[in-house]
Amino acid sequence: MGRCVALLALAGLILLSACTRKDDSNATSQSLESRRYTVGVTLLTKQHPFYQELESAMREEAQKQNLELLIQSAEFNLADQTAQVENFLTRGVNALIICPVDSAGIAGAVKKANEAKVPVFTADIAAQGGEVVCHVASDNVQGGRLAGEYLAKLLNGKGKVVIIDHPVVTSVQDRTKGFMEAISKYPDIQVVDRPPGDGVRDKAMAVTETMLQKHPDLAGIFAINDSTALGALKAVESMGRTSVVIVGYDGDPEARREILRGSALKADAVQFPRKIGATVVEMVARHLRGETVPKLVPIPCDIIDREKLQAEEGASQSGS
Repeated sequence: MGRCVALLALAGLILLSACTRKDDSNATSQSLESRRYTVGVTLLTKQHPFYQELESAMREEAQKQNLELLIQSAEFNLADQTAQVENFLTRGVNALIICPVDSAGIAGAVKKANEAKVPVFTADIAAQGGEVVCHVASDNVQGGRLAGEYLAKLLNGKGKVVIIDHPVVTSVQDRTKGFMEAISKYPDIQVVDRPPGDGVRDKAMAVTETMLQKHPDLAGIFAINDSTALGALKAVESMGRTSVVIVGYDGDPEARREILRGSALKADAVQFPRKIGATVVEMVARHLRGETVPKLVPIPCDIIDREKLQAEEGASQSGS
């Protein structure tokens, strides 16, 4: 009889211990789920509409995912961006999101994060060096192809073309790759120059003026972003070369207005920065929860021209 009582008591203790472990496990799971992770973010710039939309979407998604974002901007300065990454690591962030100023130049900072066991994610522009968990960006090769096909159509398949380039970032490398793939199908279209405009309006304007003087029979320009396109447009108009057609990239509000008014800027390959911003934050949250995320998440591009923008305006007015 005594032995039976002892056995029953032992069984009760084992059951109690198992329940306690289960409760502890549930508590740990719940604490991980409710934990508020901190993520350091260094943007290329806060001045460009693309990055303003991207940042806004990142903040919205971070609230949904219970993440705290510490957001800084390098404003095209690699040294500042490297220092921002180092400061984030010193503060003990749980993850990093980088929009590199220079794809190769940021590799050292990425490697420092790797050594500190802090996961790195990139958005819009990829890093060339170090280990990145996930890169979220527009499918820029596809966007470049769309731009190339549209410019070829504008030129009826022949003429001299210039690319106002910015080759130090991977997203632009991909855009020009796609553009060249599309243009290569047209043997009567010749890319005669690829000067760098650094992705900014003033330099793009100066570079375009030089190209217009150097190539008096220039027919078309591919501008790798809208700051470049708007600088090129100003040069074309100030020099009275309005027969030169421009295709840009981004779909910024000012560029859309120029396309709508029938300027030399005829079309834009468009990205979806809000989608990029929300997606990269989602990937960070999933990784921190222990889920597997893809190495690359490409976001498809589109092309807009005057006809499409007019249709959009008409639909908007009829809807209101």
